[in-house]
Amino acid sequence: MSGEAGAVSREPGALAGYLTFQRFVGVLSVLVVLLCATVVLASLIGSVHIDLARALNGDLLDNTDRVILFETRLPRVLLAAIVGGSLATAGVVLQGLLRNPLAEPHLIGVSGGAALGAVIAVIVVGRGAFAETGLLPLAAALGALLSVGVIYRLALVHGRLQPYVLLLAGVIYNAFAGALILCVNAIADFYQAQGILFWLMGSLATHSYRLVLTIAVYSAVATVWLLLQTRHLNTLSLGEEGAMQLGVDVHRVRRASFIGASLLVGAAVSVSGIVGFVGLIVPHVMRLLLGADHRLLLPASMLAGAIFLIWADTIARTALGVVEIPVGVVTALCGGPFFIYLLKREGSKAFG
Repeated sequence: MSGEAGAVSREPGALAGYLTFQRFVGVLSVLVVLLCATVVLASLIGSVHIDLARALNGDLLDNTDRVILFETRLPRVLLAAIVGGSLATAGVVLQGLLRNPLAEPHLIGVSGGAALGAVIAVIVVGRGAFAETGLLPLAAALGALLSVGVIYRLALVHGRLQPYVLLLAGVIYNAFAGALILCVNAIADFYQAQGILFWLMGSLATHSYRLVLTIAVYSAVATVWLLLQTRHLNTLSLGEEGAMQLGVDVHRVRRASFIGASLLVGAAVSVSGIVGFVGLIVPHVMRLLLGADHRLLLPASMLAGAIFLIWADTIARTALGVVEIPVGVVTALCGGPFFIYLLKREGSKAFG
């Protein structure tokens, strides 16, 4: 690793300057410490005050504090970390592949496609069957992968990818997927329909440790797969022709990265619904702080995305006391102004 990391500055797309092994380990170590502290602090924050000493005392029979901490809050915090890390990682990969700083799973329709795949699977087969087998993330990933393929094809103009056509295609696909979800929801029974509507707004309601572990496995496999593509993502910053001249199999890298990103988005959407703008805000902030080398940017964004969504969900479940706000509302309130700023900046570059 040290030999590779030391050579980063000579690779195309490594805009962060000289990356050493010490810097790589130092940055990730700081983020890991921040993430651990965030998990502990967020687990202690809630509308109901808990006594930590009592919660850690396993000898008490009627220990409400222990139940609240370990059965309600901690699984939710861990799930928020996994979902936030997955969405941020997918955002980094999509921005690198599409060479579009505005690419984000929610904005370009990937999350909508994943949600459509999950909703259809739940209505046709039933949520119980998927909960027992753990296949719901795969159904959502197939929907995400299909949406990526459709949107990418629509954004090609004379064989070249057009960033603003991509955004427009994403908006159109989101509207189409949303209409299909409403249509499917209309034929569902009352309880399914209410659950789907609340889930689509973005919710990290309490889940079991078994489900958290299942989603963690899906996300870990996809993240490791994408980490193996980071050198090629750096090379793709030169453009397809430049990458091909350097011996990169562009089609293979793009196919592998799209599959990995789709699996991440599918795993996240299957348990949280549509949570937007995480894959837009976090990669941009980390790119400004650390540079554009994907070998550092991708794992750093994964950790930062976990921290960001944990605090967003903490605000969502505590801001109004016992009344819970969907976490997708909180991320949208943060991401909307940020997206407008980026859109104006990129528009000025394109037409200025």
